[in-house]
Amino acid sequence: MVEHIPWSDGKRPLTTAMMGFLARWVRRLSWRETAAVFQTSWESVYRSVEWGLSHRQLCGVESIGVDEIHWGHRKRADNFLTVVYQIDAGCRRLLWIGKRRSEKTLRRGLKELGSEFVKGPRFVCSDMWKPYLNVIAVEAGQALHVLDRFHIAMHMNQAVDEVRRPESTRLRAKSKEEARRLKNMRWPLLRKASRVRGEARNELNALLANKLATARAWELEEVFQNFWKYTSPLGASAFLDCWCQRATRCRLEPLKKVARMLRAHEDLLMNWFCAK
Repeated sequence: MVEHIPWSDGKRPLTTAMMGFLARWVRRLSWRETAAVFQTSWESVYRSVEWGLSHRQLCGVESIGVDEIHWGHRKRADNFLTVVYQIDAGCRRLLWIGKRRSEKTLRRGLKELGSEFVKGPRFVCSDMWKPYLNVIAVEAGQALHVLDRFHIAMHMNQAVDEVRRPESTRLRAKSKEEARRLKNMRWPLLRKASRVRGEARNELNALLANKLATARAWELEEVFQNFWKYTSPLGASAFLDCWCQRATRCRLEPLKKVARMLRAHEDLLMNWFCAK
């Protein structure tokens, strides 16, 4: 006869409690470190991860996020990973990870998670990477698609830095006195105004008083932070129109590029307020 043992699973040499224990610890340590600390084999850790993935619960997921991360030292396609994660208020966890940041990769990930899982979420959050937008629109069209606020802030910071670098080069070519205005100002310009204090704040105020192109770019970026304070899509849309017009007239190409990008994704941007 073959008897079922409640604390084991099949012919596995580890108990279910031990496999669950190891599967949780590999979220904090590498597989090799987990095996060394708990005096077991790498094979046992690997089998525990497999067991954990096969027994995890994917029901009740209301919000998911899709993003890419870079690893390694190059910018090749293989140095990017696509990740799908749960971002509910009570549970945040990585659900799937795959190589490259293409439509094919994301489609494969959603397929492995299952059709029932894909049709479940009410909200999907991602950046403005076009392959992700295309797949999410087709595979998870029932969910409200929200753009990640962090990535929009990242584009704003990049635009300010693109204005600062050439202007700093021009000032250094004129004289050392002119160059001092932007010296050591990169990080204060990339922070929020409320986080710049002390001597750095005094230098930032002096820079804003000089009316340089970098100061105008930083001011536009700081003004845009008021966009997230609106509660109604109607007021936010009016503010966005006003800000994009101002950015288009500022004669700063990096800021004009951001304005065009926000115009192109305005519908998804307004979902931030619909999702509350």
